[in-house]
This record gives sequence, structure tokens and C-alpha cells, in this order.
Amino acid sequence: MRVMALVKRILRQLSRDKRTIGLLIFAPILVLTMLYFVFNGDDYTPKIGFVDIPEMLADQIDKEGAQVTTFKTEAVAKEKLAAQELDGYLKIEGNTPSIVLEGSDPSVTGATMKWLQNALPKPSQAIDIPEPKIDYLHGSSDMGQFDYFGPVLLGFFVFFFVFLIAGVSFLRERTTGTLERLLASPLRKREIVAGYVLGFGLFTTIQSTIITAYAIYVLGMVMEGAFIYVLLIILILALTALTLGILLSSFAHNELQMMQFIPIVVVPQIFFSGLFNLETIAEWLSWIGYLTPLYYAAEALRDVMVRGAGFGDIMINLLILAGFCLLFIAINIAVLSKYRRI
Repeated sequence: MRVMALVKRILRQLSRDKRTIGLLIFAPILVLTMLYFVFNGDDYTPKIGFVDIPEMLADQIDKEGAQVTTFKTEAVAKEKLAAQELDGYLKIEGNTPSIVLEGSDPSVTGATMKWLQNALPKPSQAIDIPEPKIDYLHGSSDMGQFDYFGPVLLGFFVFFFVFLIAGVSFLRERTTGTLERLLASPLRKREIVAGYVLGFGLFTTIQSTIITAYAIYVLGMVMEGAFIYVLLIILILALTALTLGILLSSFAHNELQMMQFIPIVVVPQIFFSGLFNLETIAEWLSWIGYLTPLYYAAEALRDVMVRGAGFGDIMINLLILAGFCLLFIAINIAVLSKYRRI
């Protein structure tokens, strides 16, 4: 009987928390649905360029399974390759085929090479084709999956932990009455938000610097660009996660409800951050990535760490990230103005 009384109390307690019941059902369905569409996407179609290929050889190449574009000069093909509009291009130097690969994504590089190996005429056919010479615009044949996924994971873990720590910490400020006392003081709402952002931001700066340095200099994560740009991206991403965590904590009444935001707000971002190829995901679903801060941070980190990009190449992504941060700060101030005692 005592056990049944305990069971009844727990069931009664849960039945009163409609948000928890809803998320217990909705969150797994959401994550499983995303996994279904991510892993049941189309096969990747390589984008190949032909640079001044002899007509006789071009006729013998089976072009099925790839998007083939013909270029008159190598300079144009190289420009498209640098802009990631091509995965690789084929040219003929003397009698030897030469392949230049974009190289930053090992899975795309593998798909491109597999297609070229199957499509090029075999030596036994009409034209005797020597073994092709292979060059890389970025990376090399030794580049592994971790080198490509590493920048995304670096951004994700910084985002996740800052979001979690900021959300729970700000929630405690509310539940312990600290925030209420601040609201009763002469401080303005925007000054309170600025104080919290700067206070947590200092800790975030130290945490981001240590994590980034460890990933690059201890784990040996590939690093083609400047460390300062990586640090800049991570810091703006961390501030975005910080302001988002503070914002969402305003809608949670306890730590359990704060945790429930993770599968709704954080987990989906990993699917659309570039960890999986967005070109193989259904088009109607891939637009979600453009609404998530992690997408822009991962793109900028990969540009700097894998492709050696400079500030001008990542400036747009940094501005969008900063825009997210300012938007969350503005909403935080508005939410704080309507704050009611929990």
C-alpha cells in the first residue's frame, strides 16, 4: 500500500506537468524523424568539371551519376572549385589525365574519385589511358573524417555546454530570488542583461580558449588558417549560446524543464550544421539549417581550419552569428520586462 501511494504521488505529479509529458513524447519523435530524413536521403551526386577534354575521350566517358560541366580554361574551373561549386575537375596534360579535387570533405572526395574511376575508359578500350595524376585544392589523401568533422564538433560542444551552463545558472538566479532583488534595485533591465552576458561571457571566453587550443594543439585537429579567427568564431558562437540559454531559462520553472529544451533546440542543430551533407537531405527539410546559429559557425570554422580562409571569407557568417546574439539579447530584455515571480 505504501508503494502504491508513492506510485500515485509520482503519477499525480507528472500528470500536472503537461510540458514534461508533451516533451517526453514529442522530443523522441522529432529526433527520430530527423534521423530518418538524414539517413534516408539521396546518394550524393558529384559535380565534375571537364577542362578542354579531347572530344574523342569525352565521348567515351560515361557521364551518368554526376553533374558534368565543360570548361574552356582551367582558371574558370579552379574558381568554381574554390567556391565549392565543383568537387573536382579533369584535364589532360600531355597524354596523362590530371584530376584536381576540392578535397575538404573526405566523403565527397571519395564519391568523386569513385565516379571518375568508373567513368574513365579502361586501358583495354580504344584509347590507352595512363594512371591519372591527382592534386588537392584543400587537404590531401591522408585527410581523415575527424579532420572534416572536427570543426563542427568543436563548435557544437562549445555551443552545447555554454547553453546548458548559462540556462541552469540563470534559472538558479531566478529560483533563489537573486534576480528578483536585482529587479527591485535601480538597475535597468538592459543593464541587468548586459551584466549577466558580460559576467558569463568572461567565463565563456576562458572556456572557449582552452577547448579550442586543446582541440588544435593537443588533438592535432587540422588547422590551415589563423588561430585567432577560430577563437573569434568560437567566442561569438559561445555568446550566442549564452544569450539563447538565458532566454530559454526564462520559460523553465526548474532544471528538468531546462533540460527538456536540449532535444528541441540543441540536438536538431547538429543535423543541419554540416556534419551530414545537406545536399542529400530532402530539400524541404534542409532550409532548417539556415535558421540555426551552429550552421554558420560550423561553416566558418571549416572554412578557416580546413580551407585556410581569411577574415573576408568568414565575415558574413560572423555577422549573422552576431545578429543571432543581438536578437536574443533584445528578446531577453523584453522577456525580463514582463518577468513575473515564479
